[in-house]
Amino acid sequence: MKSRQTRHSIPYKQFTFKLIAKEPLILPPYKGSTLRGGFGNALRKTVCTLRKNNCHDCLLKEKCVYSYIFETPPPSDTKIMRKYETAPHPFIIEPPAERRRGYKPDNEITFKLTLIGKAIDYLPYFIYTFDELGKIGIGKGRGKYKLKEALAGGRKIYSHKTKTLKSFSISKITIPMPLNTRGSKTNTLTLKFLTPTRIVYSGRLTLDLEFHVLIRNLLRRVALIYYFHAGGDPSDWQFNEIISMAKDINVREKNLRWHDWARYSTRQDTRMKMGGFVGEITFEGNITPFMPLLKAGEVLHIGKGTSFGLGKYEIG
Repeated sequence: MKSRQTRHSIPYKQFTFKLIAKEPLILPPYKGSTLRGGFGNALRKTVCTLRKNNCHDCLLKEKCVYSYIFETPPPSDTKIMRKYETAPHPFIIEPPAERRRGYKPDNEITFKLTLIGKAIDYLPYFIYTFDELGKIGIGKGRGKYKLKEALAGGRKIYSHKTKTLKSFSISKITIPMPLNTRGSKTNTLTLKFLTPTRIVYSGRLTLDLEFHVLIRNLLRRVALIYYFHAGGDPSDWQFNEIISMAKDINVREKNLRWHDWARYSTRQDTRMKMGGFVGEITFEGNITPFMPLLKAGEVLHIGKGTSFGLGKYEIG
């Protein structure tokens, strides 16, 4: 690998939204899909000018807030990912960990929202839309709620009483390239997968997680987010060398299990299976060079379905 190192930064910010039930709410055990789906429908109603059912052939798609946030098409002049119809979404909704289904009036529901890169500027749209969604209702029977407040770093930046948004600081993910192979070595690492994780390798969802498969998926996701949402250029990232290094890391202990889960897609009018693995896995080898990517994954998640909270893990 080259010795000269460049530090690549991805701005992000995590917010906490607090909702108060105004009516009885009946929600699924995993609420990420309900929150994301409701948000998408309410955002379309709020900002869609032409009222089209499909953004693909819309003249305004490259300048539309809904299209950027929820459909996320690659720009027409993109240098990478030309064969894909959508880029990674610039937001992640982390639903409450509790599997509780019923909420009475005045009960509180808390979830987290991570905005990435340019999407941070669209926070007012998220606040307004979740407030409007509360008037429409969510879950079985469309129970209504009010958006009580939004916090950033534990500090209240929005309240339903004042309807004003306060300033907040921006966090950054930093990825050094090439990866640093010098210094002290980390020999073991445990990852705890907290929500169903859907990692595709060789065209199939995998439960047999090897370290190089994890790094392939992380590297691709981080690079694409950096390119599409942070205005960066990952062309100097040594993908092949990094993956080759990752193949030297072995699985020491694995306790992963498959968790079946399904969600209803309004757009496709069908129930979709969204199972993935959860649990713990421990790797051994020289893991130190990969820590910036692994820490980025703690924020950005990994695999499919990240926008409604799938692929969340913690470094143990």
